[in-house]
Amino acid sequence: MAALVEGSSVAVRTSALYDVIGVGFGPSNLSLAVALEEHNTHNPNERITGLFVERQESFGWHRNMLLPSATMQIPFLKDVATLRNPASRYSFVSYLHASGRLAGFINNQTFFPTRQEFHKYLEWVAAQFTDQVLYGSEVIGLRQSPASDTAGTPAYLEVDVCRRGSPLVESVRARNVVISTGLVPRMPEGIQQDDRVWHSSEFLTRFRETNPADITSVAVVGAGQSAAEITRFMYDTVPHAQVYAIVPSYGYALADDTPFANQVFDPGAVDDYYFGTERTRQAFWDYHRNTNYSVADDEVIRDLYRRSYDEDVRGGRRLHVLNLSRVTEVKRGGDETRVLVSSSDVQEIVVDVCVFATGYHNMEATHLLGELDRHCLRDAAGRHRVGRDYRLVADPELGCGIYLQGGTEHTHGLTSSLLSNIAVRSGEITESVISHRRVERELAQALPAEPAGR
Repeated sequence: MAALVEGSSVAVRTSALYDVIGVGFGPSNLSLAVALEEHNTHNPNERITGLFVERQESFGWHRNMLLPSATMQIPFLKDVATLRNPASRYSFVSYLHASGRLAGFINNQTFFPTRQEFHKYLEWVAAQFTDQVLYGSEVIGLRQSPASDTAGTPAYLEVDVCRRGSPLVESVRARNVVISTGLVPRMPEGIQQDDRVWHSSEFLTRFRETNPADITSVAVVGAGQSAAEITRFMYDTVPHAQVYAIVPSYGYALADDTPFANQVFDPGAVDDYYFGTERTRQAFWDYHRNTNYSVADDEVIRDLYRRSYDEDVRGGRRLHVLNLSRVTEVKRGGDETRVLVSSSDVQEIVVDVCVFATGYHNMEATHLLGELDRHCLRDAAGRHRVGRDYRLVADPELGCGIYLQGGTEHTHGLTSSLLSNIAVRSGEITESVISHRRVERELAQALPAEPAGR
């Protein structure tokens, strides 16, 4: 028996019990799909069935920050497969070969492809899993199955799936759910997004909806890579506009991507963090936040400084870097946007557009878990307890697996929301799913047979 979620071409077998249902289909769960597929290829007698549910109508990863010439901040070898399986046919190198650009990329002599090319790579991988993904659909709830096995443990989870804009709800069964819903854009308290006040997550879409000729002044708020890239983009793309970079620090801080510091993103560093003391964990953040948070690459910082210096030479000023400053209020009036900036004093800037590159909140699974959340154990700080295998630690009443791809910074460290470790992490989740299924089968085989006639 098969059913279709309305508007989808993927057959959802409502009578089947999937081993894994992935909530979200960004790079993390894309990497999981690859890991499951490669396991099935090498273990045809131990196949793992999977289905993924994605809100977007097609695969996309930070589309609104695919700025011209913007490069990745990680080497291409940290793709969806290579660190787990260097021979994978889903690697970035395999993509280059299939695209006829392998020799050209080698001649380019870089470890860091443009963000646009890496996005094309991710789309290329995702296109090979379209039969496993419900696009334009959303998981709206998880429930424990009413049925139980002979040991009294819930046999599966019921995953409620709804096509966006449709009242139809399809219930799909799964032994395990892997949640990877991504990060949530963060705006300063009291400031709302609108057609003139944007978050960086919507930047290119908003910019394309705007006539650049109508932009005479723009403010970009933030000190990280996205803020620096948007500032450079606006300065170059709208050459008549005044550009205000509102930075809470004294200029942009340099990301530490030196070899020793980069080891904090190695797969082995996850063990150091997970099994470390509270003091060790705090040291990770104290000493290594500058590898990723509120920092920018050397190249973009130097580009911006060069533009600022050239203006000094020419005697004109379009790029205004407001150091040690923060936005306290944004007032809208007609086509005017008044930005109140606090530093040593308070000044008001009138701009046509204000872009907040103020980061993201970590993924939070509580809302999606619903009633299941009461079975999930928490630490002294009220955060979910998570096993080393990224499986939520739960009481015995929850016999199925719920895994997190994201939202585990407190247990697994800096790479929890980054691309650096997704290949290895997906492999570890796959191995955990397989291991638990083997145990369940062994327990089922050990149970005494029910008397005839019952």
